[in-house]
Amino acid sequence: MAIKTQQLENLLEPVVTSMDYEFVGLEFISQGRHSILRVFIDTENGVGVDDCADVSRQLSAVLDVEDPIASEYSLEISSPGLNRPLFKLSQYEQFIGEEVKFKTIRPQLENGQRKFKGVITAIENNNIIFDVENESISIPFSDIDKANIVAKF
Repeated sequence: MAIKTQQLENLLEPVVTSMDYEFVGLEFISQGRHSILRVFIDTENGVGVDDCADVSRQLSAVLDVEDPIASEYSLEISSPGLNRPLFKLSQYEQFIGEEVKFKTIRPQLENGQRKFKGVITAIENNNIIFDVENESISIPFSDIDKANIVAKF
């Protein structure tokens, strides 16, 4: 996890949880002079527009005071949605048995593959075990760049 992302998470997660929302995670997407800070929240009953607005007001106040981002940015508050992103090892454990699309930081197989689609089957010593095309592969959590649950329709 990038240092900036970790700093933002340490700053914002306590605010979100104090409001009785689950802090799912955040993405900080640097786009030159204008970046995006996207914070994902959830509750047992889901998240609506009013929930996002309430959290946005609170986080905006904290970000204005702490000023952790030097450049211009947009703050977005979102539910995790159907293609829920996974940020923490505990989230992978929570979704064992679910199909996931994920991308790794570095190639994981001899063929240089970095993008995968598979089912989470287990967690072992900070490694996530996936069933990818009927083959079990173990990926260190630290090697996963991005992962999302595959929505079922």
